[in-house]
Amino acid sequence: MSTTLARLGRGLSNVVFPPSCVHCRGVVETEAADAGAEGLRHLCARCAGLIDYVQPPHCATCGHPFYGVVEGERECPHCVGLAPAFNEGRTAVLFKGPARALVIELKYHRGLHVLADMEKIFRRAAHVCELARGAVLVPVPLHSRKERDRGYNQATLLAEALARAAGGGARVERLLRRVTDTATQTAFDRRTRMANLKNAFALVRGAILNPSLHYLLVDDVFTTGSTLNSCARTLRRAGGLNLGVATFGHG
Repeated sequence: MSTTLARLGRGLSNVVFPPSCVHCRGVVETEAADAGAEGLRHLCARCAGLIDYVQPPHCATCGHPFYGVVEGERECPHCVGLAPAFNEGRTAVLFKGPARALVIELKYHRGLHVLADMEKIFRRAAHVCELARGAVLVPVPLHSRKERDRGYNQATLLAEALARAAGGGARVERLLRRVTDTATQTAFDRRTRMANLKNAFALVRGAILNPSLHYLLVDDVFTTGSTLNSCARTLRRAGGLNLGVATFGHG
């Protein structure tokens, strides 16, 4: 009965305030969105179809897909020179078009409503969920000032969404803190990012890492990998030996 009432209430709300697509701003047909786990409530069917899901084969370090036939070792141009402190990285989608719109809505427009759609996208990324099962998911932290201004850390919310999507004992622990309030890294190349992020992260007070556990860093986007790698170095120095990274998008 409660499910029926919830659907009725949502239906009445959609009549008065029909949801709009965060990418094209068109109206989302809610009947299709309610049809099952595949339907997205904040992307129209056309834009949802434009999401570029990552499938194997992909780079073992950053998760970017390889196209065509892959034979033997292949160097990924997206993470050349990264020298990763983590063992493996995976990503759900490419950071472009509708997927980019979801991240921007969450990150810059307080769009917490899109998290349900992002969780559904994680559920479709079987290779990411596989890596997350049984792992301790560690969100990349924001500086306290920035998190206070924003009201939340989007990486923490995405880690919680991934834990729900993956199941299998995945859990979220905020083990890292950002100790320097660095400038936004968006416009910088990898070398500049690495310099800016030196000593930017530390363990939260009282945190203890278990070398036998699998720790998975979670962030919204893998760009150059510098932020994730800086976090991984901090965890490794604290005894985290089995490290991976997972992101919603890559780009």
